[in-house]
Amino acid sequence: MTLDAHVLLRRDSFTVDLRLAVASGVLAVVGPNGAGKSTLVRALAGLQAHAGRVEVAGRVYDDPTAGTHLAPHRRSVSVVLQDALLFPHLSVLENVAFGPRSRRGSRRDATTAARDWLARLGVADLESRRPGTLSGGQAQRVALARALVGGPDLLLLDEPFSALDVTTRWEVRRDVRHHLAERAGVTVLVTHDPVDALTLADLVAVVEAGALVQLDTPERLARSPRTAYVARLVGLNLVRGEAEGSSLVTATGARLQTAVAARGPVVATFSPTAVAIHLTAPAGSPRNVFSATVGSVDVLGETVRIGLDGPLPLSADVTTAAVSAMGLRPGMTVWAAVKATEIEVAAG
Repeated sequence: MTLDAHVLLRRDSFTVDLRLAVASGVLAVVGPNGAGKSTLVRALAGLQAHAGRVEVAGRVYDDPTAGTHLAPHRRSVSVVLQDALLFPHLSVLENVAFGPRSRRGSRRDATTAARDWLARLGVADLESRRPGTLSGGQAQRVALARALVGGPDLLLLDEPFSALDVTTRWEVRRDVRHHLAERAGVTVLVTHDPVDALTLADLVAVVEAGALVQLDTPERLARSPRTAYVARLVGLNLVRGEAEGSSLVTATGARLQTAVAARGPVVATFSPTAVAIHLTAPAGSPRNVFSATVGSVDVLGETVRIGLDGPLPLSADVTTAAVSAMGLRPGMTVWAAVKATEIEVAAG
């Protein structure tokens, strides 16, 4: 499954001109308010006319030069928004079965598929309930089941977790990650939350003022942001590994101590400001101390981002005064320290 899209829209003094080519997997789209993210989602869904071309899984959805514009209901596209927008007069089961039924599938097949997806998302016991009786997390799981039940070629998730509380967001994000990994199609996730982008996406597209300014893997994006906005938003260290209690072990054998106990695949994130650099091995409270080599020194406004190479590649934000005082330069050996309490852990 592939997405090959050029969304082009000019309105007054603002232009959205975005080209995206994704072979499969999850593409996270991040950017400030008014950057063009919602325009992208609406165009891909067929809800916004534009002068560009959209092709999904080899099928052309939009091509003005050929006079092609498929209506939303003719596209293999499902959308999940911040508000679940379930049909209030239908039961949970009827909501999820609505899509297959609207495509003239049999009632039995639609019901079977709906029950299957409700079970996968852990809400099978809610099938007879009405949306008005559901919690925010339950409603969003039902909305995701409704979107996934038909196996769409393109799944659009527009801020799907932003209305959830912290605990529910963590749980829903964990379950969604599992199901997105199994999907054959392309998923486009629009989010303001860097943890969503870094933990769910295979690629992250950064949109500013209607243009694509960076397209990278989460690891490269966090390590080498190209604009101040990217540095502020997704300037997080990201470490994937297997949790063994409060210890995380990476594929390279590096070990990271955390303040949270967990089991299985996890993603640990922490700010570059949480990484302290020392010229000699530090003593004291940090539970994580690593020898590293300075790989890069990049000025980001009033701070300097230091790229540290080693068994556990890290980024550290320090002041220009600290760079000068320590004489930090590429190739130099230093010590990095991170407090376990600064590290957030999410299911990976």
